[in-house]
Amino acid sequence: MVQLVGALRKELADSLSTSKVLVVGAGGIGCELLKNLVLTGFKNIEVIDLDTIDVSNLNRQFLFQKKHVGKSKAQVAKESALQFCPSANITAYHDSIMNPDYNVEFFKNFILVMNALDNRAARNHVNRMCLAADIPLIESGTAGYLGQVTVIKKGMTECYECQPKPAQKTFPGCTIRNTPSEPIHCIVWAKYLFNQLFGEEDADQDVSPDTADPEAAWKPEETAARATAAEKDGGIKRVSTKQWARTNKYDPIKLFNKLFKDDIMYLLTMDKLWKKRKAPTPLDWQQLENTVCPKEDSPGSGLKDQQVLGVWGYCKLFQESVDTLHSLLDEKGDGAELVWDKDDPPAMDFVTAAANLRMHIFSMNMKSRFDVKSMAGNIIPAIATTNAVIAGLIVLEGLKILAGEVETCRTIFLNKCPNLRKKLLVPCILDPPVANCYVCASKPEVTIKVNVHKTTVLSLQDKILKERFGMVAPDVQIEDGKGTILISSEDGETEANNNKFISDFGIRNGSRLQADDFLQDYTLLINVLHTEELERDVEFEVVGEAPDKAPPPQANNEEVNSITNGNKDSAQPSTSSKVIDEDDVMLVDSDEDAEASSSSAAVTSSTKRKHSDVETGETSTKRPRTDLLGAAAAPADNDDDDDIIALD
Repeated sequence: MVQLVGALRKELADSLSTSKVLVVGAGGIGCELLKNLVLTGFKNIEVIDLDTIDVSNLNRQFLFQKKHVGKSKAQVAKESALQFCPSANITAYHDSIMNPDYNVEFFKNFILVMNALDNRAARNHVNRMCLAADIPLIESGTAGYLGQVTVIKKGMTECYECQPKPAQKTFPGCTIRNTPSEPIHCIVWAKYLFNQLFGEEDADQDVSPDTADPEAAWKPEETAARATAAEKDGGIKRVSTKQWARTNKYDPIKLFNKLFKDDIMYLLTMDKLWKKRKAPTPLDWQQLENTVCPKEDSPGSGLKDQQVLGVWGYCKLFQESVDTLHSLLDEKGDGAELVWDKDDPPAMDFVTAAANLRMHIFSMNMKSRFDVKSMAGNIIPAIATTNAVIAGLIVLEGLKILAGEVETCRTIFLNKCPNLRKKLLVPCILDPPVANCYVCASKPEVTIKVNVHKTTVLSLQDKILKERFGMVAPDVQIEDGKGTILISSEDGETEANNNKFISDFGIRNGSRLQADDFLQDYTLLINVLHTEELERDVEFEVVGEAPDKAPPPQANNEEVNSITNGNKDSAQPSTSSKVIDEDDVMLVDSDEDAEASSSSAAVTSSTKRKHSDVETGETSTKRPRTDLLGAAAAPADNDDDDDIIALD
């Protein structure tokens, strides 16, 4: 007779009490996960998170209370979880998982790692560390009402980076408020600003500088002194944006100087943010007005929506749209609110102007109204119940792993609406590794197109190796027969190379580079193709990659019997013989289901394949969907889905 301890077999319950697990992230999913783990019987848990608690977290991260604002998420989550189970042994780290202290040996201390992250760089890193340590990883993500959980096991399943990912559509709040690096960051900020000024205020959509940014290690007393210049102009008082605007009667010039001058000057006092980034340049209305070129304010040729105005043109558009929106707000009476609609001209003018001014401040190329409008939809709210469901599924998959039943693990999708079989949760058999994955293949290799005469060594390091291929501290050697070191992870060793073009080192069409990241126990061979035909603002291309489309199926599916990156001895052959489609994260559903409920997920490609439902045995169609584990999913054809981006 099976002996039970609560709902678990005694052997499994005993395993929980002795197994050490790592939780990466203590935010929306992480809080629910930590609570579930201690209530299930896990006794040895370590949790790591770099972030501190913000008031906007309190509506969905239920281990935190108002008194905890400003404190470490990991530490407070530990203290709150211990109230559920005082006998649990929980260790909290207020730190980044990408810190070199958390190396392969650190990961080998755990029997299981569970991700509850909000950004792709950290997900890529943990994926590689778990591969190198040969530790099972449970990955998860949410986007509004949609969610996903999957298991990654070296040699048995796809790793997180086996499939190309679409552009990330969820971003940490500190990126939006402090350090935007892409136009979409500025567009999201502008939509937040619209709601803060004219719509329903939401603590999640604060647009002022984020003083709790964990990357900004600055002293408040020093900052106050250095920000004196901004404060003389009436400047930066930590009040709500709407309250400030009402006090100043929505004066567009004062509002302009607050948002694009004073707040930017305040950001500049956070010195650490700008050590490795180009610092923003504040704008001043009076100076711009005095130096404007007369031609800049005149309309250009072509369609109006596809024109990119000059800085002063967007200043005037900002002024006109603020005046118009303020008038509309006054007409509605006290306490009224406007609702942002991309088809409402004044609202769209406001977001276009504000986003472009912020792009200019942060040294980005400005965008046309048409481009801004196309990017301004598809932004998704964070839902507490979605986090709770996904956290529960993580624990269920974890129990299978601890019971030694990895082969029964599944990728599980949470849908917004039930399908025709009345199912919200749809399990899917795990796919085997992709033979040509640039992370978990036996010999990871990629080919990139670059203009070798325009690409600097620093751009190769930061844009290609770190940002695109997820390395933390790369070392690069040119395969030229001499072993020339192009980039070293040792501080200062190759710093003199940074501003030189890679062609200065003999790199040309057909050259090969070997990039090593010793922290991640990861080696990547890079084939260089020289081209002078890259699109505008595109610095490089990865050959064969189309991140927004499903690539064609592989011609054959070779088993992966050896893993170079990490421990070779523990690699296992693939257990599946079916052909893999190299598409993005999938949603299992039938064609009829898609017609019945268009809100279930986005169809991003016409490519489809049949996949067996593991519960019913029925054949269903597995449809490409925007990746939840790297970016929030967004319905492709639903014009009404214009909510703002999830930060979980």
